[in-house]
Amino acid sequence: MILEQALAGDALMDYNSDNRDIDAGKAERQPFRLLTTPFAAVGRAAIRWVGNLGAPAIFLFLASLRTLRPKQLSKVVQQVYYIGARSMMIIMLVSFFTGMVLGLQSYHALVKFGAQGALGALVALTLVRELGPVLTAIMIAARAGSAITAEIGIQRISEQIDALDTMRIDPLRYLISPRITAAIISFPLLTAMFDIIGIIGGYVSGVLILGANAGTYVYRVQATMEMKDVTDGFIKAIVFAVIVSTVCCYQGYFAHMRADGHGAKAVGLSTTSAVVISCVLILVSDYIVTSLLI
Repeated sequence: MILEQALAGDALMDYNSDNRDIDAGKAERQPFRLLTTPFAAVGRAAIRWVGNLGAPAIFLFLASLRTLRPKQLSKVVQQVYYIGARSMMIIMLVSFFTGMVLGLQSYHALVKFGAQGALGALVALTLVRELGPVLTAIMIAARAGSAITAEIGIQRISEQIDALDTMRIDPLRYLISPRITAAIISFPLLTAMFDIIGIIGGYVSGVLILGANAGTYVYRVQATMEMKDVTDGFIKAIVFAVIVSTVCCYQGYFAHMRADGHGAKAVGLSTTSAVVISCVLILVSDYIVTSLLI
C-alpha cells in the first residue's frame, strides 16, 4: 500500500511537472503567436480570394469551350436583343445627360483659361476613352445583369437546370454560352452609341445653351479623335462584357450553394452580389486596362 501510494505520488508529481512544462512552452510560444496571427489571417484571406477568383475563371473557360456550337445562333440573337436592344433607351438617356453635364462643367472650367475652343476635344476624349465604356457597362450590369442572375438563379432553385442534366442537355451550352457571346457583341455597340449621343449632349449643352462656337466644337472633335482612342474604348467594352456576363451567370448558376440563404432569399442575395461585384470589378479592371493601353 505504501509502495502504491509512493508510486501514485511520483506519478502525480511527474504529471504536474509535465503540465508545468507544457504551460511554460505555451507561454514561450505566446509572443510568437501574437506576431504570426496577423500574417496567418492575411494568408487565409488571400487563399480564400484566390479560390473565389479561380472558380469563376474555370466557369468562364468551360462556357467558352461551348461557344458557337450548332443551334446556338437563335439563342445568341435572343440574348443580343435582351441585353443590347432593350438597353438602348436607358443608354441613350444616360449618355445624353452625361454629355450635357460634361459639356457644362468643361465649358466653365475652360473659360477660366481662355481655352473654351477645346471643349469638343475634351468632351469627345473623355467619353470615348473613359466614361463611355464604364458607364455603359455599369448600366447594363444594373439592368440586364441583375435580370440574368435572377433568371438563372430561379432556374437553379426550381431544379430546371437539374432537369436539363437529366435530359443530357449541357446547361453551360444552353444557358451560359449564349449570354456571354451576346454580351461581347452588345457591349461595344452600346458603347459606340453612348459615345455618339454623349458628344451630341455636349454639343447641346456647350454650343446651343452656353454659346460656344459650333464649328470649333465639331472641328475639335474631328481633329482630336484618333482610331486608337476608339479601339481602346472598344477593348475596355469587351473586357467589361466578359466580366459582367461571367459574374452574373456564375452568381445565378450557383445560387443554391450560398451559405447565407436558400430558396428565394438566395436568388435575391445572388442578384445583389452580382451587381455589386460587377461594378467593383468594372472600376478595378478599368484602371488595369487603362494602364496597359496608355
